[in-house]
Amino acid sequence: MTECSFFFDASRCSGCMACVVACQDQNDFVTGDTVAFRHVSQHEEGVYPEARITSRSFSCQHCADGPCLLACPMQAISRRPEDGTVLVNRDICVGCRSCELACPVGAPKFPEDGKMAKCDLCYVRRDHGMKPACVRTCPTGALDYGSIEEMSEKMREKASIRMLKGSTRSSEEVD
Repeated sequence: MTECSFFFDASRCSGCMACVVACQDQNDFVTGDTVAFRHVSQHEEGVYPEARITSRSFSCQHCADGPCLLACPMQAISRRPEDGTVLVNRDICVGCRSCELACPVGAPKFPEDGKMAKCDLCYVRRDHGMKPACVRTCPTGALDYGSIEEMSEKMREKASIRMLKGSTRSSEEVD
């Protein structure tokens, strides 16, 4: 099994919310619906004149240890054998919200029917060779998707570049 993962580069995120809209469209949510599987939060950092706003896009992390899986008394939450995607069987879910209490990132959502729903990493799109809707739509390339190995390599490369830019060399030499 090749486990999958999202990659997010905060330095590239403009906070445009295109990923949120793509997710809502992919999952047939209506405009103004309070349920969304992907969220963008904005954080103020620094003080004037060095103040800035950074945006972060996040959704279910499809955790390897899956606290929501362990918390569900009905075993309605499972890992997809092909890629480790954490899925919920809404037919089995009783809406007890144990998964919501266990999840460290607030991924479980409860639409009007009271049964849990969450990001499924657009597994149907991926099974047809397409990227998740949020990744496909991101205009700045801040989001990506792939195997944990591929995404870990991207994180290592990004960290290496940051370290080089922080060294005694000028940033022009690194770019």
